[in-house]
Amino acid sequence: MAYHHGLSIAVVGLSFGAEFIPIYLDHPDVFSVTICDKDPARLQAVGERFNIKRRFADVAEVIDSPDVDAVHLITGIPDHAAQAAAVLNAGKHCASTVPMATSLQDLRAVVAAQRRSGRNYMMMETAVYTRQFLYARALRDEGRFGRIQFLRGAHYQDMERWPPYWAGLPPMWYATHAVSPLLAIAGAWAVKVHCFGSGRMRQELHHPYGNPWPIETAIYQLDQPDLSAEVTRTLFHCARPYMESFTIYGHDACYEWQMEDEPPVLFDASPLEPGQVRHFSAQHPEPPDRADLLPPQIGRYTRRFVYSDENRHLSFEQGGGHHGSHPHLVHEFVRSIVERRAPWIDAVTAANWTAAGICAHESAMRDGAEMSVPVFA
Repeated sequence: MAYHHGLSIAVVGLSFGAEFIPIYLDHPDVFSVTICDKDPARLQAVGERFNIKRRFADVAEVIDSPDVDAVHLITGIPDHAAQAAAVLNAGKHCASTVPMATSLQDLRAVVAAQRRSGRNYMMMETAVYTRQFLYARALRDEGRFGRIQFLRGAHYQDMERWPPYWAGLPPMWYATHAVSPLLAIAGAWAVKVHCFGSGRMRQELHHPYGNPWPIETAIYQLDQPDLSAEVTRTLFHCARPYMESFTIYGHDACYEWQMEDEPPVLFDASPLEPGQVRHFSAQHPEPPDRADLLPPQIGRYTRRFVYSDENRHLSFEQGGGHHGSHPHLVHEFVRSIVERRAPWIDAVTAANWTAAGICAHESAMRDGAEMSVPVFA
């Protein structure tokens, strides 16, 4: 399929999805944007705000439309897998907010749909396009860490008063923000996991998913020799403000990002000399904004735009605006289609990153029993 005049993109789910609309509108490889939302008032308000004429109330109409090349799903977690498979089976490219799915069966179904269709699937994982991650990846590529010895990630968030499907959600089902930076930096898959739940959930939160745990902590064995990782995820009953964090423990340097509104800490160690004690130094480098990696038309969207102090959304506010990641995600999705290549976070990568959390919760429900994490390659 040729895209001589640019892509036609549909954005489905406008509560948070509105954040992506101006990025698509200004992307040089996008010809038109269609919007979809089941809330008529929201659909009209967003359409008027961005002067978008093509509007649908039902995702099925988007999927059936011959004028749409690619669909970006920013919908509820329970709908991701079925909607993504339907988009792919209709011969359209698909981007989806996280997680890819909440069961291994559904992960396999989306991967199979992507392979049958030959269209692109990309999971829009913000955590691997933040300024903090891009800086850490540059340090890794420079060899600054030396051998990576251990990795640790965490995602703290309170989901009280969010949409109903969040109530009692197993924490590790929504763990990709903490898992993905670790696996991406290591260039590895998780292959085994032991996980334990902690804390006590209110009864009404326990009921929807049969999940007793507001907090879960997992230790992963990776497919690289002598490397493991630890992940903690909270969703309820923890008096900790929002934070996505990751730490890379290397032989020569260590990078810790632990506070949402503070720069990371970079520890450097002196060379290991016979008979000498190693010395350590610490600095707090501010990760640079990487608008330089983007077309100039969308570079400004690494800073706040749709959501601001006056126009708020919990996902954006609690997540610190996702630290400049949104235009990078859009650009990778669009360019992967134009260049006829798989996106970085393709169906197999998304499935592996998501399966790590699904298997961790299963381990927690089995009192920490070892679970093998399937590899979808």
